[in-house]
Amino acid sequence: MPIDQPPSEDDRTLDARIRQMVDDIERGDDEAPELAAPVDEPEGQAAFGAASGRGIETAVRDILTEIGEDPEREGLLRTPERMHRMWLELTCGYRVDPDRLINGAVFDVGYSEMVVIKGIPFYSLCEHHMLPFFGTAAVGYLPRGRVIGLSKIPRVVEMYARRLQVQERMTQQVADFLQQRLNPYGVGVVIEAEHLCMAMRGVQKGGATMVTSSVLGTFRTSKETRDEFMAHLERAVPRA
Repeated sequence: MPIDQPPSEDDRTLDARIRQMVDDIERGDDEAPELAAPVDEPEGQAAFGAASGRGIETAVRDILTEIGEDPEREGLLRTPERMHRMWLELTCGYRVDPDRLINGAVFDVGYSEMVVIKGIPFYSLCEHHMLPFFGTAAVGYLPRGRVIGLSKIPRVVEMYARRLQVQERMTQQVADFLQQRLNPYGVGVVIEAEHLCMAMRGVQKGGATMVTSSVLGTFRTSKETRDEFMAHLERAVPRA
């Protein structure tokens, strides 16, 4: 689509969809839309890249041709458009504003025991083959008089998961984010995931999982703190 061509209705719909996904990560149901801070966006309809061109669709057509398919056959006619939408959704984490995500939900509380949230599901894309990897994250921190709203930690995981990633970096990013924003005594993050780039191609070993961890502050320097964190992860989740 030429740069000076007005965005179509489909483009505007996609822009709105990506904006909604970013909003959901940043604040979800924590506040009414009318109370949310306004977002400074570039002029025009292409603020989120949905209407900025058709590079993804052109590339998908080229790929289909390269593998011996016919991009014009009935079943593939709208595949480039679908891929365009899918890639913008799966990578919307690049567009999340960390300040809007936190939105002041850091509170001074006289609580100094460990806080742990585990079993946080996520889906991400391996940057090497752009195939999914997915699993769960566990996050713990030892407050230094400041705690973060419960829903914010899963959203931090989501923000980094919806990017092209390697699991090791994603684990470190979540830990660094909380360490910088809360200044706790320490942070621990453990992520366990299955990678389709290993299950579907290469060694083709489905069911194998990868575990990564990042420990900062007292989670690194104190064996007692680290052991307490790991003990929390081993406990069964209570059933309702």
